[in-house]
Amino acid sequence: LSMYRFSSDYCEGAHPRILEKLIHTNDEQTAGYGEDRYCRAAAELIRQRCRSRNAAVQFIPGGTLANLTVAAACLRTYQGVLCAHTGHIQTHESGAIEATGHRVIPLPSENGKITAGQIQEALNAYRNDPVREHLVQPKLVYISQSTEVGTVYSLQELEDISAVCRQNGLYLYIDGARLGYALAASDVTLADLARLADIFLIGGTKIGALFGEALVIPNPALQEDFRTIVRQRGGLMAKGRLMGLQFLALFEDGLYFDIAEHANKMAQVIRRACVDAGFGFLSDSPTNQQFPILPNALVSRLSRDFDFSLWQDMGDGTHAVRFCTSWATTFSAVESLAEAIRTGA
Repeated sequence: LSMYRFSSDYCEGAHPRILEKLIHTNDEQTAGYGEDRYCRAAAELIRQRCRSRNAAVQFIPGGTLANLTVAAACLRTYQGVLCAHTGHIQTHESGAIEATGHRVIPLPSENGKITAGQIQEALNAYRNDPVREHLVQPKLVYISQSTEVGTVYSLQELEDISAVCRQNGLYLYIDGARLGYALAASDVTLADLARLADIFLIGGTKIGALFGEALVIPNPALQEDFRTIVRQRGGLMAKGRLMGLQFLALFEDGLYFDIAEHANKMAQVIRRACVDAGFGFLSDSPTNQQFPILPNALVSRLSRDFDFSLWQDMGDGTHAVRFCTSWATTFSAVESLAEAIRTGA
């Protein structure tokens, strides 16, 4: 028996229904660069779900590429991005934003989230500095939904962040690489995001697709020339239909939301086992990522049969680890892990 992987939500290939659609249409000839009927149909479905008739939808191969393209589109050379200190652009993208010529400005975060008050304070600090022309100017706010530690911004928190951004002329970008899991665990909808954000990402890679993300751009000021910037950054795929087809499969009958709900339910089985065994958590996550704090001896024993991420050494003989579930995670797999956690075997 091979080791079961809980290390990420993209260990498997793609959901079978996505593969079926790709195979069924494989011999068709279509226009390139996302100008085919499948991309148009997928984009229209997304607009309908977002209740945003005039939003632009751009398919991008990967998340980091999407993030650096957004930064390039939103910022002038002297402007930077505010984000949580745990934000993906700050911790796990090899300086991709900085490589576009822009500074990432991290803010202290609790449970992976930043607040409207912190954003206002950062902007006030910049504006009140007597030599602010020497400083990087905050212009873009980056938040993740769900966050890098599995937590979710509530609708009120998003309303507050959006309001402070609009009051101060800042762009709001929501990185939804794992957006489906957040939507399934909260009262926030796609329509809310389209109303509150200037641009946001609907992730595919981590929610059942082979690859690909959908950038939704409600703000007309960011729509013009966006495809040119995507092309310049290397993100305009010749066979763009491959992404359109996948998002069509994900959104035409609710598969995207079914996948997210399944993965969240599987993660809760793991969470309950940790609670039953008396273990605490690094964050209070309702989504498909769980971060229990386990004794090092148990971590070592679990590592014999399961692959998972070592997240943070707590320095007291325990380690925060990450267990991640996906569309393909089986109940038997999570039950095996749960039993091992409960019994310490």
